[in-house]
Amino acid sequence: MIVSKSVVRSVVFYLFTTLLLVGCGPQAKTVTNIDKYPTKPITMIVPYAAGGSADMMARAMEKVAQKHLGQALVVTNIPGGASTIGTNELAGAKPDGYTIGYVSMGSFLQPLYGQTRYHYSTALEPLVQVMSTPSVAVVLAGQPWNNVDDLVQYAKQHPGEIKFGHSGLGSGNHVVGEMLAKEAGIDIAQVPFRGESEALTALLGGHVQMMFTNPPTIKEYIKSGKVKVLAVASDQRMTDPEFSSIPTFKESGLAVVYHAWHALGAPKGLAPEVRAELIKDLSSMILDPEFKKNMEDLGMTVEYLGPQEFEKKWVEDNARLTKIIKETGIAEKIAAQKK
Repeated sequence: MIVSKSVVRSVVFYLFTTLLLVGCGPQAKTVTNIDKYPTKPITMIVPYAAGGSADMMARAMEKVAQKHLGQALVVTNIPGGASTIGTNELAGAKPDGYTIGYVSMGSFLQPLYGQTRYHYSTALEPLVQVMSTPSVAVVLAGQPWNNVDDLVQYAKQHPGEIKFGHSGLGSGNHVVGEMLAKEAGIDIAQVPFRGESEALTALLGGHVQMMFTNPPTIKEYIKSGKVKVLAVASDQRMTDPEFSSIPTFKESGLAVVYHAWHALGAPKGLAPEVRAELIKDLSSMILDPEFKKNMEDLGMTVEYLGPQEFEKKWVEDNARLTKIIKETGIAEKIAAQKK
């Protein structure tokens, strides 16, 4: 059978074009890369020292990462600057899906004081919420104050004598302390530390008389009788048995509410396919019964929010905190304290 040259040329052109598309086409390359993601361990930046609630949450995730990511999750603590040092590292990282980080409502606060490298609400992108906890006011068990009213009365009679510790200048727990001072009309001095664990050490050593922190940080110390909680910065009392009897600040007539979320974020600019895969894997980790059990053992309760719900909360809380900082004058006070 005689085949014309034109037919031969057509067949050759077709085969060449097909091989080119399959081997070199951008669509095929993208699919292949995404199918392989992740191909190496993922770094999770925690912008606080080891031992606090953020670190405990990250370590619990680390334990279940391999079976959901197919890779290890490497927790890296970068404390200091009320979380800005570590969060700067996160915001400046390559947006390739291999660097994620712990983010909280506190991540929105520092830019409001005008001294950060990035505006985190826009330099980072939200992934998922892991949990949500209120701030609590804690004192040593031997202190004479059994509730927030006792403390307020003492502070009015002894202005400036009570010092409260927190996880960093301008952090969420610092803001709660300043909110209490303003609402109650008292003079209490703030003492910043590099994280919750350092502030707790100072409290236990008697270097500060009170601290504001997240419940998981002090749960074991409540059980051992070393500390007591005076009030919870929430709209309602907590359901955790260790805290359910603790009144809210609102029950004492003080509008002090700071119910913070704890979540995961990434540098802005993730490829949509990478972001989708990352969210899918992180969500399966957070909803894993083993992870939930590990969190419960640490005194934490998972309160998962997916990407759409969490992104909405991300935007709304940034606006709310901006309003709080403006109305209370906390930014000016913090600027004066830094001087």
